[in-house]
Amino acid sequence: MANLPEYQYYACGDHAVTIALGNGVSVAVNEQVMRLYRYLVAQKAEAVLDIIPAYNSLTVVYNPLLLIRKYPGRSPYGMMQSRLQQSVAAMGHIQEQTARKMEIPVCYDRSLAPDMETVAALHQLPVAEVIRLHTATAYRVYMIGFLPGFAYMGSVQEKLITPRKATPRTCVPAGSVGIAGEQTGIYPLDSPGGWQLIGQTPLQLFNVQQANPCLLQPGDEVRFYPISLAEFQKLKRP
Repeated sequence: MANLPEYQYYACGDHAVTIALGNGVSVAVNEQVMRLYRYLVAQKAEAVLDIIPAYNSLTVVYNPLLLIRKYPGRSPYGMMQSRLQQSVAAMGHIQEQTARKMEIPVCYDRSLAPDMETVAALHQLPVAEVIRLHTATAYRVYMIGFLPGFAYMGSVQEKLITPRKATPRTCVPAGSVGIAGEQTGIYPLDSPGGWQLIGQTPLQLFNVQQANPCLLQPGDEVRFYPISLAEFQKLKRP
């Protein structure tokens, strides 16, 4: 234990504990998060209701009443923090997992890319170059959040780093592909949003009828490839 990094633990409400393993956006730190996530999932520890990985942290949601009844006099939070510390010590034995590779078709036609001209002008690039740069990178899915199935992916090439819109849209169509800072992502459902929209995919990112409703998962490697408007419309048909 003496050689383990000093991670931060803190309560997240009255029935969750979060461990922060680092700061910022880092593949190395996120892989540690995913190793810990896989270890905890495999352990199936009592009282654990959910395990939520993020960029550089992981949150364990638990049932405090179950722990209070079974272990009277003990702090549920203290017990869960102790279990997390033990898991951190053990996760070094978990091997890295090969990333699942996903290819996502995107139509960059201007009718589906309301912010493409803005992004191109901001970086003084032709639209074709924006498309080339966006499809030239393999993106890591760092976390799922904001909406069911919304994958936060990074990082876009430096030439494409673009701030969010000053005024978010009240409704972004499902499938819209956007950029926010160094992140890129896909809106899985119609929703408000402030990302710069440069295209749209015909794929369904979230389907509650599926056993695994989210198409993308943390740790996935995603590549986008361009399709025409005609191809988009064909694939979009039910």
